[in-house]
Amino acid sequence: MGVNRTRGVAPVIPAKAGISSGVRASLVGALPAPLALWERATRFSAWVRAARCRGVPCGRLAWSPRPLGEGGRAAAGEGGRIVNTRRGARSMPDDPQTPEYTMGYSEEFLQMLHRRSAQSHAAYLLPHLKPGMRLLDFGCGPGTISVGLARAVEPGELHGVDLEESQVLMARAAAEAGGHANATFHVGDVTALPFEDDSFDVAHCHAVLMHVPDTKAVLAEVKRVLKPGGMIASRETIIASSFLEPDYRASDAWVTFANLVSANGGHPQMGKELKAVFIEAGFTGVRAGASFEFFGSAEDVAFFHSFAGGWFLSPEVIEKATTYGVATHEEFETAREALDRWKADPGAVGAICFGEAVAFKP
Repeated sequence: MGVNRTRGVAPVIPAKAGISSGVRASLVGALPAPLALWERATRFSAWVRAARCRGVPCGRLAWSPRPLGEGGRAAAGEGGRIVNTRRGARSMPDDPQTPEYTMGYSEEFLQMLHRRSAQSHAAYLLPHLKPGMRLLDFGCGPGTISVGLARAVEPGELHGVDLEESQVLMARAAAEAGGHANATFHVGDVTALPFEDDSFDVAHCHAVLMHVPDTKAVLAEVKRVLKPGGMIASRETIIASSFLEPDYRASDAWVTFANLVSANGGHPQMGKELKAVFIEAGFTGVRAGASFEFFGSAEDVAFFHSFAGGWFLSPEVIEKATTYGVATHEEFETAREALDRWKADPGAVGAICFGEAVAFKP
């Protein structure tokens, strides 16, 4: 049975609903203050994404040279990565800390992010949280998980950090809408956190380490700001264990997705590597497990079909993957057919597999 993960997310007036800008503005003005703030944040996010495309075809990237495996494919994990050459972009050839985010910030992916909550995506962490704790949520995104964590540590503080300004603005709006005065959000780099040593009880991230080329640098910085005995918690994707059923060759698309993450310097199976990664970073008392985000109801199946069709099968992603040799146009067409057949099957289910772990600073 599908799980509704949209609880607590304020509604947004669709920009493509055929509403004129004047009428749209009056509708926003009629919203309660927190909801109007959320709407303005969402509109600002769309403006930021549009502004970054001015003068450059949106989503176009230059690709750094990389060895190809058999059949001309880019072998996952071998050197080289996607390089964003736009002026002011985060991803630069000599800066492996800040790659172009593989998932991007498309409308479809933001919808996926907004389905997430602390109850559905950080359930493994909630039993460890206590009122009065000071919690760091690094790579916080739009804050839909953060606000639930903030509630769990009240009257303690939650500080969210994200590189993307539009996401931080959304997170602030989510906290405002939920009345979470103890939640503060910052634009910043997790490898250079603006906090003192030994200042947090807990540090949390969700699907962040899988996109970071140098996890050692990130974990060293997070470890710095944790108090002795403080906890780190992470939930990361295991793409190889994710599935659609019936498959209809959709498994090939999961492989392509994993290779795309690897091409950008990421770690597509990070969920099952967390225990080893935490131990290597000097954390102790690691407790690891796994869980799934399951798509079982008709509504969930339709959502995943829309998400995959709108993001994974988008022209931008196809261009990136084919240019870099991760997949061919024919393979993307096969994936599209498999996805459509899967959605039409009355027995369709699917799941994204996550590994999750907590550990402690000595």
